[in-house]
Amino acid sequence: MNKYTERIHNGMIKENPTFVMMLGMCPTLAVTSSAINGLGMGLSTTVVLILSNMLISALRKIIPDKVRIPAFIVVVASFVTIVQLVLQAYIPFLYDALGVYIPLIVVNCIILGRAEAYASKNPILPSAFDGIGMGLGFTMGLTLIGIFREILGSGSIFGFTFIPSDFNIAIFVMAPGAFFVLAGLTAIQNRLSLPSATNKGDKDACDGNCAACASSIESCGQTPDSRKEEGE
Repeated sequence: MNKYTERIHNGMIKENPTFVMMLGMCPTLAVTSSAINGLGMGLSTTVVLILSNMLISALRKIIPDKVRIPAFIVVVASFVTIVQLVLQAYIPFLYDALGVYIPLIVVNCIILGRAEAYASKNPILPSAFDGIGMGLGFTMGLTLIGIFREILGSGSIFGFTFIPSDFNIAIFVMAPGAFFVLAGLTAIQNRLSLPSATNKGDKDACDGNCAACASSIESCGQTPDSRKEEGE
């Protein structure tokens, strides 16, 4: 796996923003009442992630360290404004559905986090693929939650109804439904031993708390010889 496909795999599976890192929960829980809303928000965020990562990476040696966060916000805000205007002009129904959550992409911790942790320290192309991976992971998370909420709450998927309204569970298209679906999907991840916020899939480590394993250093992924070498 080369470094570009590794960035995509990292964003979609290993460090999925929704199911593993639990970032961007505000739009995740607020706009996913339907699959199309989740897909639209995810793709909008993906575009901003890719473009902002590329520009921040290109300017990483120019932006002074003391003002890097304000500079990142200005870059992100510029691309969010462009995306907002495009949605308003060409996809007005999605623009109306997402509402205030489109401009709030500016302060989405996924975008600012990737700008600070990756784009500001790496070349343009890897940063672009990092944005692609994180964006697709975020889109996948929002769309999955939206699909489950729409099926259970409205008996439809992407607007196509296939379950009579008598069998719909209205709470799933309301605010509490987002929490129920997210909890259910996380429980499935844990059951299948997939990476998640509560199950990182690291069987060899002690959840990062090696102090609790002082009596058994092997359980923290270390051997007596390796520990001796580290001490030297």
